[in-house]
Amino acid sequence: MNMDIKNHNGAAVAVLSGEIDHHNAKELRSQLDRFIISAQPRELAIDMGGITFMDSSGIGLIMGRSKLIKECGGRLEVLNPQPYIRRVLKLAGIERIVKIR
Repeated sequence: MNMDIKNHNGAAVAVLSGEIDHHNAKELRSQLDRFIISAQPRELAIDMGGITFMDSSGIGLIMGRSKLIKECGGRLEVLNPQPYIRRVLKLAGIERIVKIR
């Protein structure tokens, strides 16, 4: 699992690649939480275009980061999920919490 965060004028993009499962979700959560708390971005987009597999840990990852960034005054969106990941997110109701593009 790789993650690269780019931040420009309060708008950040976290580009993920690989798999999101219970083995690596904890580290992703920690990295994203540290970034959100320290940088306080107005907007954070999680680019999931490079995600090849995601289990329910990915849903928890998105829900928790959405809550944290809202508490910090920002908003979260998900970019470029693969079609099957988009279906999983839709079934979980994530689209009611964050914008999916």
